[in-house]
Amino acid sequence: MEISTLAVYHCLAFVWYFFISYSVTNIRTEERPSEVFFYGGQWKYLTVLNLVLQAVFYGVSFLADVLRLIKKLRCAKCAVSSRDLLFSVLAFPVSTFVSISFWTLYSYNRELVYPKSLDGVIPLWLNHAMHTAILPFAVLEILALPHRYPAKKKGLILLGFVSFLYISWVLWIYSVTGEWVYPLFALFSPAGLAAFFAISLAIIISFYNFGEFLNRIIWGQSKFCFSLLSM
Repeated sequence: MEISTLAVYHCLAFVWYFFISYSVTNIRTEERPSEVFFYGGQWKYLTVLNLVLQAVFYGVSFLADVLRLIKKLRCAKCAVSSRDLLFSVLAFPVSTFVSISFWTLYSYNRELVYPKSLDGVIPLWLNHAMHTAILPFAVLEILALPHRYPAKKKGLILLGFVSFLYISWVLWIYSVTGEWVYPLFALFSPAGLAAFFAISLAIIISFYNFGEFLNRIIWGQSKFCFSLLSM
């Protein structure tokens, strides 16, 4: 894509995610069903955190495009590096994990992740915006332009650290309220829950590797180097 086209796309994607994030975080608390407790607000849900992450990513991407258009190359290189790190380590694997894990569990038993009572609070289009549209957005970003992935060890350490932070947040909420963020967790023993978290981490790491694989297959090293030289 031309830089100007990318700038328009990233701007529209940023506006979209900002709008969705705003819509979700401003759902009136008095409308929440009994299954949803107040502590932590919307910020206890990985889905909502991912929406904010995507808004930040597309905002940084739009900034990088604008800086390249106005030939601020030194600043553009910094923005591009931040964009690529955000996408490779977080934006792609987290979006893929949220979408696939949500619909897999929803198909098995929706009450484990998204109780039916939420249908009266969150409209269908917003549910799909949060859990369905995020995946094609992530794939389209890979198709639109090449991204530089960090060294494998660095990338996995960063992804593992962020995953650890979220798991710690979930456990903290349970220690304070006695309620699990997702009803699914109540089905496990402590050992079973640890195994579930470990498997989830392995899955999200596989999505990281899959994104890196797609990026390499679609663009190749030579095209990526050319994109850097043409900034």
